[in-house]
Amino acid sequence: MPALKILMSVLVFAALSACSPDTDYADLNEFMDEVDSRPRGRIEPLPPIETVPPFSYLASNKRSPFEPPVVLKRVDRQSGPKVTPNMNRVKQFLEQFPIGQLSMVGTLAQGPVVYGLIKDNVGGVHRVQAGDFMGTDHGRIQIVGDASIELIEIVPDGTGGWVERSRTVSLAGGA
Repeated sequence: MPALKILMSVLVFAALSACSPDTDYADLNEFMDEVDSRPRGRIEPLPPIETVPPFSYLASNKRSPFEPPVVLKRVDRQSGPKVTPNMNRVKQFLEQFPIGQLSMVGTLAQGPVVYGLIKDNVGGVHRVQAGDFMGTDHGRIQIVGDASIELIEIVPDGTGGWVERSRTVSLAGGA
């Protein structure tokens, strides 16, 4: 045991002597003085910032070229009763999204009722059934099928009136 104490004492002494303040830093000080005596470099100034004139995008109300064209089926009801949307009805959540931004991602059945699962462009998934509304054109869901949701939209006819048209939202392939 005494030999172990002696060995530990020698090791502690050797470690402490390595940290002594008497170490000669002459070569380090000489190098630092030589670096400090070198001429300073010059940094080139940044080039002036070029001002770009603002661009006014005028095609924001058009269909996006990155979305596939939508096939619309018209339902002609000119000879029938006059069609008008109910403007006093409380809007449902999915009526804030255009139909092009909604996609069907599946179905869910609870008893005899079949629900469609609709994904919005923000990533939320919503449950809908026949009678619910979706899309910005007063679209009312008529049929929830296994692979598609059929709805009737009420859109302006261009002459101050309204016309119904059928629309289908199909099951998304990669969802």
